[in-house]
Amino acid sequence: MSLYDDAVLVLKGHEGQEDLRQDYLDHLTAHPDGLWKSCHAGHLTASALVIDPERGRVLLTLHRKLRMWLQTGGHCEPGDLTLEAAALREATEESGIAGLTVLAGGPVRLDRHPIPPPCHCHFDVQYAVVAPPSARHTISDESLDVRWFAYDEVADVADDSVVRLMEATRARL
Repeated sequence: MSLYDDAVLVLKGHEGQEDLRQDYLDHLTAHPDGLWKSCHAGHLTASALVIDPERGRVLLTLHRKLRMWLQTGGHCEPGDLTLEAAALREATEESGIAGLTVLAGGPVRLDRHPIPPPCHCHFDVQYAVVAPPSARHTISDESLDVRWFAYDEVADVADDSVVRLMEATRARL
């Protein structure tokens, strides 16, 4: 199965956000290259909120270009077999944490947001990953900082999309 086929199956199976989910599917139908950064009409991305439910906290990264606290994530790569694998790869690369486990149940949320040209839009498929108890993070080249935040601190440092992702993740837990 191709990454494109996986993306279509994942999106068709995603519950909730029906209109947005259909927009993602319509985008992929109109743009067979809609998984790749080279698709300037917009492309799917895969992200993951790193969560430590035992300590009531999430790991956010201070994005180097955007200078915003965000969940880990990024572009799909040719070696990614699934969107879930892409999200896990990004979370591992950007957090430096080995042994992350994807929260069962598929994507937690979808979030479409504008980005600067030459592309115009990210169709983000958002997962959650659970950090092992001994998790030690590092700062990747893509980040200015990586830091744990208690659940009640997230709204003070991150935008509403991160808060919605955290709340949806906590509800799934």
